[in-house]
Amino acid sequence: MRGNPQNSVSVYGSAAPGYAVSRVALPGVLDSMAGLVNPVPADARSLHNGRMYYQINCAVCHGEAGKGDGPIMATKVIYPPPLVGASAESRSDGYLWAIMRNGRGAMPAYNRIEELDRWDVVNYVRGLQGRHQVVTGPVGLPGETGDKVPGYSQMGPTRPSPYWLHAGAQAGPSRGGAVSAGAPVAPAAVAPSDSVRPTVTDTAVTPVPPIPTPNAGGAR
Repeated sequence: MRGNPQNSVSVYGSAAPGYAVSRVALPGVLDSMAGLVNPVPADARSLHNGRMYYQINCAVCHGEAGKGDGPIMATKVIYPPPLVGASAESRSDGYLWAIMRNGRGAMPAYNRIEELDRWDVVNYVRGLQGRHQVVTGPVGLPGETGDKVPGYSQMGPTRPSPYWLHAGAQAGPSRGGAVSAGAPVAPAAVAPSDSVRPTVTDTAVTPVPPIPTPNAGGAR
């Protein structure tokens, strides 16, 4: 299989397309990823990012504290397992990461959470299990954005598009650093291939004759 083009953005949340790896019968595929080692340290940044992703995607079923008592329980249709207790705590980091990637049983795949962010969720779940000190509950109120939700894609290009900022646009974070609204894009941020753009100049324009229209009073 050919690799993804340089600086392309994955739509699968993974370094490889979902159809290329780990799409075989469950639960064997989860066991095949159980030996993966968590490459992300459980520091304050990781636990905070994991909390945001968990509270947005996971708490509805597993509960804000991982006790399996999320709002979905009100439907009396799905009974999600708790993430605290001997059963979940005995699972490896790789297994927890894999079950988010592929899903199992009534749980769908949450591959929309990208690979590195999934490790942050694993760290946060370990915090709910008592390994790290974490805060439970949502980061913000419903409808709040900004720093209350996860940031931009980590799988995207290593530099921002030089033309994304326009008049009246709300500035946001970029891989190259914060950009203030209305601030010009530095020429250094533009690759040589991007800097070659056609220049609009004043040239003589040949007028186009109007299209004849039928007589309004004549027959049609």
